[in-house]
Amino acid sequence: MRLCVFQGTFNPIHKIHLEVAKYAKEHYNFDNILFIPAYIPPHKNIDKKLADHRFNMVKLAISDYNYFNISDIEYKHNTNSYTYNTITELYKKYDIDGKINFLIGTDAFIKIESWYKTEELKDLVHFIVFKRTDNFNPSDFDKLKEKGYDFEFSQMKYTDVSSTELRQNVKNGKSINDLELPKVKEYIKKHGLYL
Repeated sequence: MRLCVFQGTFNPIHKIHLEVAKYAKEHYNFDNILFIPAYIPPHKNIDKKLADHRFNMVKLAISDYNYFNISDIEYKHNTNSYTYNTITELYKKYDIDGKINFLIGTDAFIKIESWYKTEELKDLVHFIVFKRTDNFNPSDFDKLKEKGYDFEFSQMKYTDVSSTELRQNVKNGKSINDLELPKVKEYIKKHGLYL
């Protein structure tokens, strides 16, 4: 199986997350795009009480796509979500064709050397890196290629949608039309999230 992982905080999941996953499916012909919400992201200060809500929102967002799936693998441990641990578990769980592919933004990938067991992780995955800035410069990542990280840059056009901005809009009572995921929008309203 050609597996592609989309791991993240998804706080909340929004239209660009889905566009990235659809682009990956269409351009790389993966058998499975597996969304993995982080239970406790080690690099972010996030309200633990939102963990279940974030999971539920991802589940709702991908419910209309039969080639997207969601995993609770990081929820089962009830602790910090380390990518290395997750990836090693996935290799045990699935019959993987080649390496596991991993969708990631340039903003996170530039910090990959700070990740837990990064030296081991870089041998386990092929990173597909999406632009998160409009002044993207591929040469900024040359040192990672030299250090043995296996990656390529997606050609998907950059679009700026920030989960932080969406949360702030909800808090300030502004429109959250940028979200453009009706089921998620309704869930946020129903549960009074981000107020």
